[in-house]
Amino acid sequence: MALSLAFLGPQGTYSEQAALAYRQYLNDAAIALKDFPSILQAIQAVADGRAELAIVPVENSIEGSVTVTLDALWKWSNLRIQDALVLPIANTLITRAQSLSEVQVLYSHPQPLGQCQHWIKTHCPQATLVPTRSTAEALRHVVEASTAAAIASQRAADLYGLPVLAHGINDQADNCTKFLILGQTESTHGSYTALAFSLGINQPGSLLKPLQILAAAGINLSRIESRPTKRSLGEYLFFLELEASAQEATTQQALADLRQCTETLNIFGSYEVRSVPSAPVPLDRTVN
Repeated sequence: MALSLAFLGPQGTYSEQAALAYRQYLNDAAIALKDFPSILQAIQAVADGRAELAIVPVENSIEGSVTVTLDALWKWSNLRIQDALVLPIANTLITRAQSLSEVQVLYSHPQPLGQCQHWIKTHCPQATLVPTRSTAEALRHVVEASTAAAIASQRAADLYGLPVLAHGINDQADNCTKFLILGQTESTHGSYTALAFSLGINQPGSLLKPLQILAAAGINLSRIESRPTKRSLGEYLFFLELEASAQEATTQQALADLRQCTETLNIFGSYEVRSVPSAPVPLDRTVN
């Protein structure tokens, strides 16, 4: 039976592009790509056992964290990070309008709208911004109205046969998004380890103690992020990415020490962070 990989669809999204790149990295053309209408539903498919893996965005270099992914990691304790992939993001303006001044409504996922906000204010200040569940979903509005535009990839424009009016509209040229590959299998091999914890008591030094443990062990943090616990205003969870493998003895001791000064500690596994070349991934219509 073919391995299944869930992602935010429909075809033409950056998530699908990441899924294709990861399938190419695994060198397994038999992996079945399964599209879902939201990031949360793609993750839930793995948590429920309806898909073996999911590839979902977790952080963008311009807009920051994708909070739905962080919240889902904490919600479903059976999820583990298998791998991570960094995808270059080159946004384009897709529209049947003949000029930027003709664009009245601009559709896209909230992340690209944020990644291009300064460009939009400069070149399409008259446009009303409308968020959609995905960049590919935004394209149907371009088909329906000549004054509508969408922000998506060149690949999406090619896939749906739609014209591009402006290329490279990111506010920063080196725009990229980090994707996590999630599954239920425990992953221990890799140069990075992800975890999250809650603190039982909100008092001076509560957060300092866990950080001191990691510093004393010589473990560097590549990322730290807080999210509300959703129990009470002012209570937070802390998500950390360590530049260390959970297999190392020093990391194992540090994790054991962390358990002594946190309320709940969830370890999501060790993994590598892989970069995707800037070259476009070939069109692929084999999505279930």
